[in-house]
Parts: sequence; structure tokens; C-alpha cells
Amino acid sequence: MLDRLAGLEDEYAKAAERMNDPAVLTDQHALRDTGRRLKELEPVVNAYRRYRETTENLDAGREMLADATGEDRALLEAEVAQLEATIVALDEELKVLLLPHDPNDDKNVIVEIRGAEGGEEANLWAKDLFDMYIRNADRMGWKHEILGADPSDKGGFNEVSVLLKGEAVWTRMKHEGGPHRVQRVPATESQGRIHTSSATVTVLPEAEEVDVDIDPNDLKIDVYRSTGPGGQSVNTTDSAVRITHLPTGLVVAMQDEKSQIQNRAKAMLVLRARMLKAEQDRQQAEQSEQRRSQVGGGGRSEKIRTYNYKENRVTDHRIGLTLYKLDKVLMGELDDLTEALLSDERARQLSGE
Repeated sequence: MLDRLAGLEDEYAKAAERMNDPAVLTDQHALRDTGRRLKELEPVVNAYRRYRETTENLDAGREMLADATGEDRALLEAEVAQLEATIVALDEELKVLLLPHDPNDDKNVIVEIRGAEGGEEANLWAKDLFDMYIRNADRMGWKHEILGADPSDKGGFNEVSVLLKGEAVWTRMKHEGGPHRVQRVPATESQGRIHTSSATVTVLPEAEEVDVDIDPNDLKIDVYRSTGPGGQSVNTTDSAVRITHLPTGLVVAMQDEKSQIQNRAKAMLVLRARMLKAEQDRQQAEQSEQRRSQVGGGGRSEKIRTYNYKENRVTDHRIGLTLYKLDKVLMGELDDLTEALLSDERARQLSGE
């Protein structure tokens, strides 16, 4: 491990030098990639330097301890014990920092939420999940942009997609993908009975043009008039856009913006993200044939999380975590869930899973 850390420290120094290279400074992609690598390496290198310094101090302390007596010996014993504890902590920190880097960690995300089982109640639940993620984004200082929305008849969402931008947004959102089950008395229920319904959440890393190569000849682009409530451009101009990627059959439609150009740009953003996710899923599936997709069938039994209003309870079934603070979770306080999921991920990685 120490040899690897020394190599990473050398790579860090060379990357820092490249940041002053005129050839890098004038190349947007090279500057971005070098900056990202520096940011990735910095915590590892800093921890390694603390580890090395602490090791040197520990060696010196042990040498002095061999000849010490009386009060000096007692003080040195305490100092050596503290340094040994610090070494153990730094060793664990370095093991975590050396885990494989997620290639999506620096990416923004597109979150797609759809009502699944439960009729209009599922659509209302999709709206509640959307509100929860927006509140969480506000708490984290992330920016958000609605890419497309298909409102349901009673104020919910048949489907909604939103772009979240900010630091560590993929890291903290990647475990939200899957079916979310809710147990509550719906607004549509007249007898006061508790219903179970679900909505699906898909989390896609935002793909840049350099991440996904799309041949324009592989695209079928249709324009048509927007439908539904909106401004004066709705039903009067061909501003809505539907893009079909012919080789994969992926279809993205956008109509929320007034101009065809804006809708086309948003549709391409979502298309690139879906294609990147599909390729990453394909690569992961080759490594594990038993891997399941995020959403599954959207059924109530295929849940990753259950939200029970009567008991103010939220349970994440993947890690067996139950919190009795549903009210706070719905207000966007997802930290306890997120940290537990990230800790579980790190533990599984360290164990070799």
C-alpha cells in the first residue's frame, strides 16, 4: 500500500506541474481532466503525508522512550500511545481513500420520477418524492432545473425529470434509484383506509458530449405542437421535440420550453444521460449476470424503501435501516439515510464484494 501511495504522491506532483503548462491551460478538456485528477488525489496525498509524518514521530518517540525514566517516561508512553492510535486511524482512512473511484463522482445527475402502482395516489406520491429531493437539494446548496414534467389530473406527476447540479451530487444521490413504496391514507380515499402505492426513481449521471458519441445520422427528430397548460406558444407552434436514437430505440420527448431549440437541447441532455447509464449498466452486467436494474418492474414488492405515514417511519430495505422521522425525511433531511448507505457501500468494497 505504501508503494502505491508513493506513486500517487508522485502523480499528484506531476499533475500540479501540468496545471502551469501553457499547453494544458489552453486546452479546455486537458485542463478539466487535470483539475479533476488533482482533486481526486489531494485527500489521498494529504492523508499519506500525515501518515508518513506520524510514523516518523512514532519512530523518534520509541527511540526516546528506550532511554527515558521517571516522569519523562510516563509522558513519552502517553505520546507514543497517542501516535499509535493515530497511525491506526490513518491506516483505515487510507484504505477507504484507495477504494476504486466511481467514474460518475464528479458528474451532475438527472433524476426521473414516475408514478407506478396505485393509480392517481402513485402520481401524488411521485410529486411528494420530487418535493423531497428539491428540499434536499436546497439544503445541500445544489442547483436544480426541471427538464420535463407531465402533471397528473389531481396535482401529482405521471412523470417528472430534474437536473441536479452541485458538489458530490452523484455520490449522495446514486443510492436513491429504485421503487419507493408509500403506506398512507390517500387524499383520494373517502373511507380513511391505508393504501400502499409506489413510484420509481431513476438516477442518471449527466453525460457530457465527450462521454457519449452520438452519430447525428442515428437520430430521428420529430417536432410537433405542445399540449396541455402553458403559455401562448402551446398549441400554436411546433416547439415540442421528440428524439429517437434508432440503434437503441431510446426515445426522449420535451415540450416544456417555448422554443424548439431549448426543447431539443434538453432532450439531447437526457438522451446522452440515458445512453451513458445504459452503457455503464451493460459493463456492470458483464461482471455480474445477477445484477438487477434500479427500477425493476416498479411493483410494490420490489421496493428499496418504505415510507409509512401512520408510524412516521421510513425503512431502507437494502441495509435494514429504520428511522422514525419520516416527517423530517420528507422535508429533505436525507443525511442519515445517505450516510448509512455510503458506509454500507464502503464496507462491502473493503470486504471485496
